[in-house]
Amino acid sequence: MRVRKVLTAIVVLVAAGAGAIALAGPADKPRGGPNKHPTRVAVPRRVNAPRSVVVTRRAVRAHPAHPYSARPKAGNRSAKGSPPASASRCTTPPPPVERRITHRQWLNGVVITEYYPAPERWFVGRRIAAPGLPGRHHVDWLYSARGLAMEGDGVDLRDHPAHIAALGSTGWVNAAGRPTLPVCLGKWSDGFPAWLRGGWRNVRGAVTYPLAAGGWSNGPGVRVLDYRGVTFAPGNSQPLRYYHSIAVDPKLIPEGSRVYIPAYRAISGGWFVAQDTGGAIRGRHIDVYRPAPATPDDLGRYMTHQRILVIPPA
Repeated sequence: MRVRKVLTAIVVLVAAGAGAIALAGPADKPRGGPNKHPTRVAVPRRVNAPRSVVVTRRAVRAHPAHPYSARPKAGNRSAKGSPPASASRCTTPPPPVERRITHRQWLNGVVITEYYPAPERWFVGRRIAAPGLPGRHHVDWLYSARGLAMEGDGVDLRDHPAHIAALGSTGWVNAAGRPTLPVCLGKWSDGFPAWLRGGWRNVRGAVTYPLAAGGWSNGPGVRVLDYRGVTFAPGNSQPLRYYHSIAVDPKLIPEGSRVYIPAYRAISGGWFVAQDTGGAIRGRHIDVYRPAPATPDDLGRYMTHQRILVIPPA
């Protein structure tokens, strides 16, 4: 499992807007690019519980309970409205226990989402040295909840892949700089994450960071906190291929399975290989690995009630 998948299942998406730290996240409103399935919602990546209590998006790829958007109840309805910023109670029941597939089988009622490596070109923070990576990189690409720290994988300004290697002993904070922890799928103890616990804080203790164009995203930083062991590394965390690799729940779909998704027949011929996992990928939920879109406004497909064919490895 990739480092960015985290704790049970939570998803966080924080927009990196120029001139301000976008702490509400682009998923507050459903968006999508052209040729998308009629049901679209903001979909952050996943988060796995790696070596620390930090939540990364790869583990968070939990679309059925994405913290930033209210899911539609039917497959062809647009999602509207925003959920509360946090919740101390979890009302969504856990997914039913599924039996691991051992022979060729069609599955109904599958949720399909998409994920992609975070492109550094979307970010606007000052470029700084990053432990484990050559050169200098946008600070918000490295440490925000929209960048490598949450996504796990990304592509730098030279189109070179990079990934987070270790999350150390840090955790997440909300926009106000207060610690926030995953409560359950899509729920956080004190609002959605904005940044790792290190980095700059303004006079109010809120998250801020220096901008490449000058100035600060949320007022001048008056103190800097340590990231406590967060490191990065060149290359991909796994040998995944666009529109060929998918993340699955290995308790249901064995890794290495061939999976046919009719909804992708015109894009990739419809055939995929189960090569990845995520803490938020549970039960009948699969996540399709795709290239990063041109803009962060395109949040990918979100499809419900899909039918797929699973062919487990011999």
